[in-house]
Amino acid sequence: MSDTLSRLAETIATRRAADPATSWVAKLHSKGVPGIARKLGEEAVETIVAALSGNREDLIGEAADTLFHLLVLLDAKGVPLAEVLAELDRREGISGIAEKAARKEP
Repeated sequence: MSDTLSRLAETIATRRAADPATSWVAKLHSKGVPGIARKLGEEAVETIVAALSGNREDLIGEAADTLFHLLVLLDAKGVPLAEVLAELDRREGISGIAEKAARKEP
């Protein structure tokens, strides 16, 4: 599964500097991190709505959009997907409750 996400992350990185008139990734990057973050938030809300509507196909499509826009945001911030995957690997086998309790609160 992560092969698909890794390929997508690579594609996003190559399209970052393309012409915004022909590349959605470049268009998002032209709006900066705030614009990308807003788009990710919009897609996340649409994913929630799809989950609550009971329509499986809508949920699949919106989840794909959310993952895509998350990868665009990570790219914009210079955070490689591999680092996120490594963090998930680190958390594997740890209770979510225990993992959250171990985090340092600001």
